[in-house]
Amino acid sequence: MKQRTLGNSNFSVSELALGCMSLPTQIDDAAQIIQTALDYGINYFDTADLYNNGKNEEMLGQILKPVRDEVYIATKVGNKWTDGEEGWTWDASSDYINRAVRSSLQRLDTDYIDLYQLHGGTTDDNFEEITATFEALKQEGLIREYGISSIRPNVISRFVPNSAAVSVMMQYSLLDRRPEEWFSLIEEAGASVVSRGTIAKGLLSYEWKERITEKGYETYAYGELEQLLNELEQQYGNLQAVALAFNLNNTAVASTVIGASSNEQLNATIAAYDVSQEIADLSLVEQLTTAAHYTNHR
Repeated sequence: MKQRTLGNSNFSVSELALGCMSLPTQIDDAAQIIQTALDYGINYFDTADLYNNGKNEEMLGQILKPVRDEVYIATKVGNKWTDGEEGWTWDASSDYINRAVRSSLQRLDTDYIDLYQLHGGTTDDNFEEITATFEALKQEGLIREYGISSIRPNVISRFVPNSAAVSVMMQYSLLDRRPEEWFSLIEEAGASVVSRGTIAKGLLSYEWKERITEKGYETYAYGELEQLLNELEQQYGNLQAVALAFNLNNTAVASTVIGASSNEQLNATIAAYDVSQEIADLSLVEQLTTAAHYTNHR
């Protein structure tokens, strides 16, 4: 597994990161998947305090404890559960972040979080306060670096250039190229993109004919999408491999987050990653796909 530097940090993260949201809730089953990831060289694990109401952090911390100093753990903050209420609310205040980070540390059973990410953001947020809070947590040694998980340009453009953020997690795939407009801003600010949604809800996998629906996907109507996927499959064979190759071909991207609910899924992704290393010509992808822009949150 190749590694890349995450923004201006000294983190050498694996090109594939394991997104832990879809892990099984049984710890033995989750541990098998995580061990497979470790065996292959994946050293970057992404979770959030929101996932399974904190239990995902607890499980991940327990499984990774024996190799804690060999891996990077990323988690997120901002979505607040309230006892007795359904769902969650948004809270990016300094007071809440300070309480939430300590709760995450306790659940993860670790002394520090490698990458602490704002889990969203709105234009009403006080980004100076958020940045100051993250910087204070770094000084305290509770977090090593920080970033943001957001697809909102009006949030990214306020937070990233005015902070020491090292990462921006964004949905990005060859079927959703909207983030590309912002890659130069992110790189110039000293941050890297961490992409998610790389296989576009399974449309960029061997299961695409079962996954495609009349709704199409993003800017692609059903017929247009079907034709595109057929052409890409004919040219490249393995759609998941070309999806990974496309994301990792961009220098702004440090790592792409992949989920797995079973060892079989993870092994299929790893196999696709191996194939992706042999894909050198992505000109057809560039030719056939649309570099659309975000229309909302500008």
